[in-house]
Amino acid sequence: MMSNFIKQPEYAVRLQDIEKKFGNVTAIHSVSLGFEKGKIIGLIGCNGSGKTVLMKMICGLMRPTHGTIEVMGNLVTLNKRSESPIGAIIETPGFIPEYTGYRNLKFLAGINNRASNDDVMQAIESVGLAHDANKRVSHYSLGMRKRLGIAQAIMEHPEIIILDEPMNGLDRQGVADMRTMFLKLRNEGRTIILASHNALDIDVLCDAVYGIENGYISKTR
Repeated sequence: MMSNFIKQPEYAVRLQDIEKKFGNVTAIHSVSLGFEKGKIIGLIGCNGSGKTVLMKMICGLMRPTHGTIEVMGNLVTLNKRSESPIGAIIETPGFIPEYTGYRNLKFLAGINNRASNDDVMQAIESVGLAHDANKRVSHYSLGMRKRLGIAQAIMEHPEIIILDEPMNGLDRQGVADMRTMFLKLRNEGRTIILASHNALDIDVLCDAVYGIENGYISKTR
């Protein structure tokens, strides 16, 4: 007799009754949902809709007012080093202008000691900055800084990568390069949570899409 068993999805991130308030203002209204492992998840919404707040809570940079968040089965607590590393670009990365791109990443890699010299260089090569690794960041264009930020997010080989508007400042070729890399990372089993105002990025890259409006989250695809 054949079993009717249906395999349940594995979740990289699970939100249980999550709510976030700032005083009397509710930034994220109560929501429970899961982001599947090995997928690219799109977040869409206007500025101030709650996307950045949600991403910061998943990273452990901000505490929810109510509810719990699990990342790869581990409970997220404020500022606790995650057992399952998360690579993230949320808002503008703060690099040291006088340092080279490579030295900036080496400095950041030393905080958690999760990335070797080879890991740093591999990340730089992956984002197309190999020829500019020893150039001071003060001489980088906006697009180059964005690429360096993406390199920072992936250099520790995280299972989950959170990217807030990663294509801003990139030219057409840069956008194409990053799309190709994100799809490659997904095919390797990584989970990517991507916020973008670019509808084409969402259409081309994302396996599931969630809309956020005034702190309310709903699945749109």
